[in-house]
Amino acid sequence: MVINTNLSAQWATTRLQNSSGALAQSLQRLSSGSKITSPADDSAGLAVSIKLGSQLARINAASNNIGNAMSFMQTQDGYLAKVSDALTRMNELGVLSQDITKTDGDRALYEQEFVSLAQGIQSLATKDFNGVRLFSASPLNVTVDGEANKFIVQGVDLQSVSYATVLTDHIDVIGNGGTGAVYAVNDLKKVLNQLAKDRAALGANLETLTYHQSELDALKNNLSAANSRITDVDVAQESTNYARQNILVQSGTAMLAQANSQPQAVLKLLGG
Repeated sequence: MVINTNLSAQWATTRLQNSSGALAQSLQRLSSGSKITSPADDSAGLAVSIKLGSQLARINAASNNIGNAMSFMQTQDGYLAKVSDALTRMNELGVLSQDITKTDGDRALYEQEFVSLAQGIQSLATKDFNGVRLFSASPLNVTVDGEANKFIVQGVDLQSVSYATVLTDHIDVIGNGGTGAVYAVNDLKKVLNQLAKDRAALGANLETLTYHQSELDALKNNLSAANSRITDVDVAQESTNYARQNILVQSGTAMLAQANSQPQAVLKLLGG
């Protein structure tokens, strides 16, 4: 038995420090929900997690972009549905004006409605979505993934030559004995064909963007799961570890107290 160096106490202190550190680390993990509370816990895992987190952020941004683009095109299609109704009614008016039982006064009323509908279509051509023109010849480049790859959506231009008949030339449906109405009906058929193509293209674009959205959702779920395996703490396992370390700290404290009391036996020897 020695006085100057209490080896038992030193050993117990070292073990107690280790157990206390492990207990504090376990407590941090349980309170934060993450098993990487500092780079020292898992430096390689932290590096991978940072890259996965960055990729997930880009995917979320791309997903938002796709969602906004889909809202943009759904708004476009909503207006085009109104244009379709207007063109259908204008076609109807063109045929009605050719009724031999109608007077010029009747045709004048038809033409008034015809022109009003054409002006309504013209007003739709200038609508916008959050300050962006809904109907323009300019294509739209939609970001569809985390690497900023683009899907090009061709613009729908209600002021193009295809629509010019009803947007800029208010056809006289009265004409000369109904001749103008015949031209109007023929021209409106062409415009309706163009409208059908534009709405079909919008539908195809929406379907493509929906596919990209589903693809991003699947990728996001897989990356989130991978990142979770690296960073998220297993509460059941960590709770068991916390209880173990807590017991070791308590027993270590008791053993240190016992080790510190051993030199007291020297006094008995000296006193004896």
